[in-house]
Amino acid sequence: MKEKSTSFDIAFRAGVSQSTVSRALRNSPLVNEATREKIQAIAKELNYKVDKNASNLRSQQSDTIALLLFEDPTNDDSAINPFFLSMLGSITRACSQKGYDLLVSFQQASDDWHADFEDSNKADGLILLGYGDYVDYEEKLVKLLEQGTHFVRWGAEVKNLPLISVGCDNYQGGKEMTEHLINKGRKNIAFLGSASTHAPEFFERYKGHCQSLADHDISVNSALQFNALYTEEAGYQAACQLISSGESFDGICAACDLIAIGAMRALQECSIDIPEQVALVGFDDIAIASFTFPALTTVKQDTQLAGELLVSTLLAMISGEEAKTTLIPPELVIRKSCGS
Repeated sequence: MKEKSTSFDIAFRAGVSQSTVSRALRNSPLVNEATREKIQAIAKELNYKVDKNASNLRSQQSDTIALLLFEDPTNDDSAINPFFLSMLGSITRACSQKGYDLLVSFQQASDDWHADFEDSNKADGLILLGYGDYVDYEEKLVKLLEQGTHFVRWGAEVKNLPLISVGCDNYQGGKEMTEHLINKGRKNIAFLGSASTHAPEFFERYKGHCQSLADHDISVNSALQFNALYTEEAGYQAACQLISSGESFDGICAACDLIAIGAMRALQECSIDIPEQVALVGFDDIAIASFTFPALTTVKQDTQLAGELLVSTLLAMISGEEAKTTLIPPELVIRKSCGS
């Protein structure tokens, strides 16, 4: 009976070390592409199958990435903000292409989610995905840093901690959404969304909004900013407060699409025409944005690129390579909610 081929057989045929074979079969970025392809071709020719359990025991690596999702209030049973659904698909594909399994876990802000995944060999690193009150979980991020855990988070850049993040250029996106409304002749523009360090993404969008107003010599009216976080109901309530305030407004910048959709309902209930009386812009470009009535103008965040960058950045950290925070450029998607 023919003996099974081993990784040493592949190493001999390829003229490399056994450890290089092991890395190449895991799609490690430490092995250049040409060598990886050569080794994988030889492995296929020899009908070699990786014994993943044995490999993990030898390397003390799990070849698994843990994705920690923070639960969000939603209108359905998913508890996942729809913005993150497409990013979840991108992360899953990117892990598969790199030969990594993906462990997905829901987390509550009160949970002990900063426990050491690496020491328990559950995962080689963490991706933190989802919104939440940043002030509440900052302490746990500090704990991860102290433990030396490999992790990368989706979100705004944090200046006071050496965190590696992948996120949208929220400041630029806030400028662009406001600039668009100003170019449509709107001068009294409200902002619906939190403007504090509790929600850094929204805060950056608000700062960009204010800068765009200043660039056009329009005074920032703090009475036109109403707090709202992540949900349609929050957007609805904020828009109701805006309408009841008596402040004059002809445009709304919503800090996310769900807030914008909630605001749409409030405006329509009050027979305020969109976009004739009030033009409206959202942020995210979730799937439903093109199906609202009128279709929602919004700032698109590239979720496919985001997922790929989150995985590649984390794998670089795991491999001991230099990693840095990345900001993805926003893209304004123009639809009917601001007029033709």
